[in-house]
Amino acid sequence: MVVGLYFGSFNPVHIGHLIIARHILNQEDVDQIWFILSPQNPLKRQASILNEYHRQHLLQLCLEDEAKMKCSTIEFKLPKPSYTIDTLRHLEEKYPENNWKIIIGSDSLQNIVKWKNSEKLLKDYRFLVYKRHGFVNDISQKDNIKILEA
Repeated sequence: MVVGLYFGSFNPVHIGHLIIARHILNQEDVDQIWFILSPQNPLKRQASILNEYHRQHLLQLCLEDEAKMKCSTIEFKLPKPSYTIDTLRHLEEKYPENNWKIIIGSDSLQNIVKWKNSEKLLKDYRFLVYKRHGFVNDISQKDNIKILEA
């Protein structure tokens, strides 16, 4: 199964997140989308983020009628702050039968060099990147990065 992993704080989740997820399910080779709720993003100030259980509740409400989307709290069980590379390693161990595609915005792609083990992420994983106004994608020529018009 091909699973799109939509990482984020979802502070709070909104219709834009759903529009992107639905577009990816309709246009890309993805069977499901798992919203990976980050309890503590190392690149965001924690004081400006709602309590993780409040965000979880809102995300679950938002996705309750979406058969191919689910809220994942896998990062709640991992050390904080949450690092994408660590979550991916954990998911690969737990679900070895799945293939993963990482869903991010072009703003995150622009900042990916700040992520833990960014070189390994860019080398070993496929990315689906939705364009965000004002952000340039200067590494989009890589074969494992697909820029979406979502």
